[in-house]
Amino acid sequence: MEENKLQCSSVVDGNFEEVPRETVIQFKPPLYRQRYQFVKNLVEQHEPKKVADLGCGDTSLLRLLKVNPCIELLVGVDINEDKLRWRGDTLAPFMGDFLKPRDLNLTITLYHGSVVERDSRLLGFDLITCIELIEHLDSGDLARFPEVVFGYLSPSMIVISTPNSEFNPLFPSVTLRDSDHKFEWTRMEFQTWALYVANRYDYSVEFTGVGEPPAGAENVGYCTQIGIFRKNGGKAMESCVSEQHDQHVYKATMGLTMLPRLVLNFHPQAVLLPNPPKMLRLQVFTTSYPSLQQERFFKLVLVNEVSQQVESLRVSHLPRQKKQDGEWGDKPKDSKAPGPCFGPVFTEIEKAKIENSPKPFCVGDKFFVPLQRLLAYPKLNRLCANEEMMRSVIADSIPLSSDGSAVVADLRDYFDEQF
Repeated sequence: MEENKLQCSSVVDGNFEEVPRETVIQFKPPLYRQRYQFVKNLVEQHEPKKVADLGCGDTSLLRLLKVNPCIELLVGVDINEDKLRWRGDTLAPFMGDFLKPRDLNLTITLYHGSVVERDSRLLGFDLITCIELIEHLDSGDLARFPEVVFGYLSPSMIVISTPNSEFNPLFPSVTLRDSDHKFEWTRMEFQTWALYVANRYDYSVEFTGVGEPPAGAENVGYCTQIGIFRKNGGKAMESCVSEQHDQHVYKATMGLTMLPRLVLNFHPQAVLLPNPPKMLRLQVFTTSYPSLQQERFFKLVLVNEVSQQVESLRVSHLPRQKKQDGEWGDKPKDSKAPGPCFGPVFTEIEKAKIENSPKPFCVGDKFFVPLQRLLAYPKLNRLCANEEMMRSVIADSIPLSSDGSAVVADLRDYFDEQF
């Protein structure tokens, strides 16, 4: 439940009009971006596979995190169903995601529900973030929050950010930064609570923050205080997943533009009840990204890369072949052969590997590129483990030699004849 975003020209509670401009503290980048970047940096450092953002609001943090190649499951939970419904479509794959698939699968799911309800679909996560969330909880929910997040969900790492009330006097006319905040803690209050929770649920915790105070006010600390909790032992309690009965209390969220990508986990009894209990609310909105782990996208990428490499080698080979055939012998001296193609820059080791691989060759008007040669190029080598794998994937899309050891292409095409 993200607080109002602190733009460089606004104060926390939106009462900018009431104070002189020069008294307003400016954060560059804006404070909300600093918080999101802090989480993004943490993800890049620790490379979690499963990440959930509790109180995800308008899904801004999810949109920032979805580009991280390490994440395979990204979940957002929020009590505001309208925000999830109308902002969720921004998480769907774009055309570029299909043109350049990820290495690993990515599934993004949004749930509508309270962060103090137990839902077994959030068990076994590597990282759970609660950015500007806890200050929105009333006393009853705040008491249940550690039991659910630390005790039941028990992820490997938890990041909690909350306003530092010691910073508030630096803002004009600010008591609480948002009208929905139930409280705002000093650094001592937050650290006392965090240390108690960490000790009770077997976590360690370290404290930091974002939003540097202005010169002369360093004693108030960061504008946003952050606690990073790490499970002692390092791993999420994955055993809970098998030991606990499934508890699906979160409601599905369904954005209109996302309907074609719905995945429904259907429970037969759900349609028989006018108001089914929470345990039967099993519809889940999911959007999946194309990846190289999916056969059709892997084949598409591999065929494209092989075709591009073969064409690059053919164009490079053609001037030598024409010279060998004497086709340029009668041309004027200022006639130029096609220039070299621009391509990737290789390291010395990569160059040596390519040079030591079987070379392309011509037989009549056909151009042959051994698969071993193609596998020597780093990009194709990363895609394919061996020659047999490459052959099996491209065989029905790209012409191969009779023994299947090389790609076959016409030495010349229509455009070559124009030069």
